[in-house]
Amino acid sequence: MEEKNGEKMVEIRQRRKVGLSIFGGKSLEEQLPVIKTRFFQIGRDLGGSSHHHQYTKKEKELLSRYSSADYFPPHSQVYKHWLLKHARNLDWDRWLMMGIIGLCVGLVGFFMHQFIKLIAEARWDVAYLHVASGNHATALGWIALISILLALTSGALTVLFCFPAAGSGLPELIGYLNGTIIPEIFGLKTFFVKFASCVCAVGSGLPVGPEGPMISLGGLIGLGVSQGRSKFFGRFLPFGRFENPEDRRNFVSAGAGAGVAAAFGAPVGGLLFAMEEVASFWSIKHGWMTFFCCMTSTFITDLFNSAFSGFQYSGDFGQFKPRRYILFEVTREIPVNILAFLPAIIIGIIGGFLGALFTFLNLKFARARLYVVNLFKSTWAKKLVRILEPTIIMTIMAVMSVYLPSAFPCTPFQCVSSVRNNSYFGPLCESGSQYKIRTEDEVIRYQCPEGTVINMSSTKVYNNNSYNQVATLITQQGEEAIHRLFSRQTYYQFDYVPLLVVLGPYFILACWSAGTAVASGLVVPMLFIGALYGRIIGLSLVSLFGVHQSGYWAWMDPGAFALVGAASFFGGVSRLTMSLTVIMMEITNDVQFLLVIMTSILVAKLIGDYLTHSLYHSLLELKCIPFLDHSPSSLNHHQYPNHEFYTIGDIMTRDPQCLQERTSVRDLAKLLVNNDHHAGYPVVTKSKRHDEQIFLGLITEQELYGLFSTSKDIFIGPDDDGSKTPTASYDVLRDVKYSDDLAIDIKRYASEEEYDQKFVDLRPYINKSSFSIPVSFSLRRCYILFRTMGLRHLAVVDEDNRCVGIVTRKDLMGFHIDEKIRAKEEQKEEEELTPISTAAF
Repeated sequence: MEEKNGEKMVEIRQRRKVGLSIFGGKSLEEQLPVIKTRFFQIGRDLGGSSHHHQYTKKEKELLSRYSSADYFPPHSQVYKHWLLKHARNLDWDRWLMMGIIGLCVGLVGFFMHQFIKLIAEARWDVAYLHVASGNHATALGWIALISILLALTSGALTVLFCFPAAGSGLPELIGYLNGTIIPEIFGLKTFFVKFASCVCAVGSGLPVGPEGPMISLGGLIGLGVSQGRSKFFGRFLPFGRFENPEDRRNFVSAGAGAGVAAAFGAPVGGLLFAMEEVASFWSIKHGWMTFFCCMTSTFITDLFNSAFSGFQYSGDFGQFKPRRYILFEVTREIPVNILAFLPAIIIGIIGGFLGALFTFLNLKFARARLYVVNLFKSTWAKKLVRILEPTIIMTIMAVMSVYLPSAFPCTPFQCVSSVRNNSYFGPLCESGSQYKIRTEDEVIRYQCPEGTVINMSSTKVYNNNSYNQVATLITQQGEEAIHRLFSRQTYYQFDYVPLLVVLGPYFILACWSAGTAVASGLVVPMLFIGALYGRIIGLSLVSLFGVHQSGYWAWMDPGAFALVGAASFFGGVSRLTMSLTVIMMEITNDVQFLLVIMTSILVAKLIGDYLTHSLYHSLLELKCIPFLDHSPSSLNHHQYPNHEFYTIGDIMTRDPQCLQERTSVRDLAKLLVNNDHHAGYPVVTKSKRHDEQIFLGLITEQELYGLFSTSKDIFIGPDDDGSKTPTASYDVLRDVKYSDDLAIDIKRYASEEEYDQKFVDLRPYINKSSFSIPVSFSLRRCYILFRTMGLRHLAVVDEDNRCVGIVTRKDLMGFHIDEKIRAKEEQKEEEELTPISTAAF
């Protein structure tokens, strides 16, 4: 028995030790079970936002392995002593820290933009030369070689060195800020691997973007810099008072907002994104500080991006150039007409359906990936599959990029060279129609004939030119292609067939790429996909009603509706509203279409919410990360419509393990040995008026481990009142390290009888401000209280203040609430149907 307990304690230590996975040294992806369910089963990958996710038994076991964290530090005697040693009621250092975080995130954003641009330009400059000379095979070989090497490197970095760095990292970041402890997502190795993998993935030409990893890197910087220490460098900043859960999460959410600001050049959008999507707990003061952090991040990124392009200095340092810091600048604003809202609603409906489809397929690709990976028994074979997957996608993309444009003819146009300028739009051109329309200079010629002078006079020079529409869409960096789609008064720059031909394959490949091993995001693909079908809607309006460059009907512009489409698809996938609207304004500088964009986003969100959860929340469910949404959900919300009808007593965990103020060392050790999944315990004391144990406060498992990690001086005899016994410091309890030696000590305490007469006085360590609610408390209001206050445990007491239950994060998850409510309703129905015995009369 002792040997078994010792092995169990070592297992617990391995599960909890900082830097090790809670899944026995394996990655989360390796531990996710392969579940076979119906393809369209409601409650799995389908089901609106009002429905909760249905977990299988294996998924619930995986979900139970996660621990939670309180938002506020424990209000104990030792914590108050710790506070006396640090500055009180001062915010200057928090403002300073926000500025430092914004500076660091801004610099990281600058370096990421520059590296990606450098790689992307170098990749295609050589290929264009071969294509122009008709050597398609050579061009394909070059593109395939460079792109596949970059994709291979991107996947190998995460799989071989740090798998938690794969993907965007947003689901894990959201889960952490919601209160779930997720190991390995914050660390120096994670930072460097995620940065390098993202640069290689985006630079390779995969249908991915850098924004997701940039947000995660921002959160990582927020945590690392604010804590002022690391395992590699030790303490490097003198800000020890920030080492508490409240400040830690605040700096992480601010860093995530700064990541959005650096990625998009959108400081207000970053602030709103942190508030709307990332942070579960918010305050006005924290909003001010996050605003400052986002402003600093944007300032640094825009300042350096304006002066450098691919690390080449372009002069005028200090001058902010709109083409460099406004990602998709719209220089020709179009007046909005009330009639524009009708196609905006249609685009919103399309965005909602396609966004839900994108989320659904993304999850199906993820489950198929798990199935294929688990077909292999060897760990190295599994890793090889994960590394090769992005190279397969990249090979398909390379073949498409080189050969697909060849299937489409060149589009001729004539330009008047005398009116050429350096603005966003190119010369005034004719595209074979009766209208003089604009075709941009930046369109890709590919293998089309180069322009020749066809007429010359003293004032004008006419050039006969041509370009390839498909090449303009798929052979450029994603952001450049979106520029072309957003361009105004370029009515016939793209026809229906090229837009549709690119939309289908790109949609599927973007879904497939989203869950691969590379560090990448989805913002650029989402904007590109939305811009494609938005431009199709705009082009159909022009085809029906003609070109109107000015006047009442000028709102019918394909470029304007490409912008609306991009916003609608982004909203249909992410379900963002406020932050997305502001981000779209900041990245385009187009305020005229604000109301139209808002309408499209809202419609897309409503449609998407009816069909599936948002992508990020769906991935949280796929990865079995506990998460509490803004309000409780139910799979049977029509049958059980209102949680106000139920009390917390209906779903709580009954009869929790309680501790006395003075508990024997042996009992505490046995508790830690045998209850490896219980992380918090109510502490009770005898009532002065009645011989009953009443609730006093809570103490966490971490604090109990911290007590055992100190010297035996804290142990007292049965007759000692503990007044002269030294107490463990808050630093020791907070920074406890789980080691084999500690596990052996606890095993010895649990097995030796002499420790029955040794006690620990828990009073200095009890959280005296822990919340407790009566057993009759409303279930819905308990949920709101728990989530709003960022709780980890919530004690439930009866009318005599006796602890009769405890509530944790998992108790408030939708599936658990439904199980408990369903059991209660079935019991009630059985009681109603049970016939009353006549013997009672």
